[in-house]
Amino acid sequence: MSKPKVFEKPSGVRDYLPYAVYGLRTIEKNVIQCMENWGYQEIITPTLEYYDTVGMASLTSDHKLFKLLDKRGTTLVLRTDNTAPIARVVSSLLKDEPLPMRLSYHSNVFRAMKDEAGRDAEFVQTGAELIGDGSPDADAEIIALAISSIKAAGIENFKIALGHMGFLQGLFKGTSVAEQEEQRMLKEHLLNKNYVGYKQAIKQLSITKDAKQELEGILKLRGGKEICEQAKSYVNDPATQQSINHLCEVWEVLEAYGVSEHVVIDLTMLGDFSYYTGMTFEGYAGDLGFPVCSGGRYDNLLTQFGRPAPATGFALKTNRILEVVSQNSNIELSRTLILYDEHNRINALKHAQMLRNDGQIVETRKVNSTFETTAQLLESYTDIINMTKRG
Repeated sequence: MSKPKVFEKPSGVRDYLPYAVYGLRTIEKNVIQCMENWGYQEIITPTLEYYDTVGMASLTSDHKLFKLLDKRGTTLVLRTDNTAPIARVVSSLLKDEPLPMRLSYHSNVFRAMKDEAGRDAEFVQTGAELIGDGSPDADAEIIALAISSIKAAGIENFKIALGHMGFLQGLFKGTSVAEQEEQRMLKEHLLNKNYVGYKQAIKQLSITKDAKQELEGILKLRGGKEICEQAKSYVNDPATQQSINHLCEVWEVLEAYGVSEHVVIDLTMLGDFSYYTGMTFEGYAGDLGFPVCSGGRYDNLLTQFGRPAPATGFALKTNRILEVVSQNSNIELSRTLILYDEHNRINALKHAQMLRNDGQIVETRKVNSTFETTAQLLESYTDIINMTKRG
């Protein structure tokens, strides 16, 4: 294997230049403030976790994990999400805290992905978890908060696609798709939005013609509240009916929040983590091909850490949001440059500090008493104060 060149970096990671970092920090600050206004307190968990605990609980495919060994030979992983680590903390350090609990976070996560466009190995998540409340109101709160957070991040043109894991499980059961491999294949096509592949996979199933039509018919179950009523006619199983009723109640609460205009029900929706047990959702901005937000209910995850509790949450993909926001705005910082010579150094630096104390961005530069660069510098700075001409 050839030695990497000095300017190369591993596949799937990127450098963020100053203007991009400013955008990321602005998004982070605005979103965290939004979550704080909703009563969510920020938490920070380690970048490294044990493979046998949090690594396994995340249910991330093994081939997507970054693994390493500590000095004792114990396998560690770089966190692939923030939900499993937070479940660990809620079940240990916060085990005596009353439920429900509202927590927020902002951190980098790591997943070993194939070399595909838009597939980062390291990316930034900003999200929230509502733990200890299994009601439709809790799910609706998380979705409404996600909508407020997307707006706080600077995106106005977006849609939330809302689905329910229980509906698909009931549909598979009702149409006699019992084999786990068959279910996995169908779910993978739906997760990847590969509807052509989904239809082709249905044709290969050993089920009745009517059952195949039912499976293919869910591709049309997309829209507003009317989809809830249509979905009820698809299934007779009580548990599946309960899933649809739950989704209908979530919609009613979203109407009460006044945000249902941003939401469409899409019963092909699947979460990208297998620990989801109920409603799932994704947020799409404009024409961006990848979701900028995803979340759902995960009522079984905390049981793995010894504190059974219902939970629901979401994460914003902050670096993808930056791509959208940067396309729609030109970030220009207001900066002041103070030029001074050795005779006016004290006055210049005092003046610079006075402006900084007032919240302004100020740079200073020592120059000769006579210089020719002012016109060029004006292109980069909002204001130039020339202290070389002051007595």
